[in-house]
Amino acid sequence: MRSVLFAVHPDRSAATDLSAVAKRWWEARGYDVDFAAAEPSTPGESSRHWDFAVSFGGDGTILRTVQVALPAGTPVLGINLGRMGFLAQVEPGGMQTAFENLVNGEYQVEERMALAVRVLRADAGADAGSTHVALNEAIVERNAPGHTIRVGVEIGGRRFLTYVADGLLVCTPTGSTAYNMSARGPVVSPTMRALVLTPVAPHLVFDRSLVIGPEEPVTLTLLDYRPATVALDGLCLIPLDPGDAVVCSASPQPARFVRFGAPDFQAVLRARFSLADR
Repeated sequence: MRSVLFAVHPDRSAATDLSAVAKRWWEARGYDVDFAAAEPSTPGESSRHWDFAVSFGGDGTILRTVQVALPAGTPVLGINLGRMGFLAQVEPGGMQTAFENLVNGEYQVEERMALAVRVLRADAGADAGSTHVALNEAIVERNAPGHTIRVGVEIGGRRFLTYVADGLLVCTPTGSTAYNMSARGPVVSPTMRALVLTPVAPHLVFDRSLVIGPEEPVTLTLLDYRPATVALDGLCLIPLDPGDAVVCSASPQPARFVRFGAPDFQAVLRARFSLADR
């Protein structure tokens, strides 16, 4: 049976209404329509395979869609109902034309590197070695306001540095325009394969980002006595205790996006930030 996965922003009525129209469109053409859960569940939460996945919302909804669709290799189409729309391909008015192109095979698939994130527990308890996926970033950040955390960093299995900061993030090129950019990290073309390590409000003279090869895993180990949290794409929050480690590496499976025509990242960048020559 041919099938399509829908992920709908739960708090936007426009997304709900548009998805209802879309559901009727696909079902009229013999497709089964599934809906992703509103909140992340366990990694690889479904073994179902879909022909396409459609996101109705902003970039956050697309990130949620990717988490579900990536294990099955399903290409994702974003219908933009958000503010930024870095990842969305289609505005609501162009939805039906986009669907027709999908059914007719008139589209391309763009692959982007994702993060494989493994959480290692110091006490080797039941959660030792849990593995997750993120498209944008993994952030180890403080829990208590007014306090920093100490994070030991290894790159490619070699000790690098201990950071004292509000947090430390590892992002993909796709995620370089998200939290990384607000922390003054570099903007990286999404066609690249790389990890970007960026400190958040560091208490160090060395406050620069590092761009690291995809074959060099980055390990962040929480030191001292203060607990923290690792956030994956802002969707999945995992508590960390001192001694716990977060290992970030290039995922063997890429995220796959539906594209109509050649992607133009620079044009999207200019449009989303209203950039103009002087």
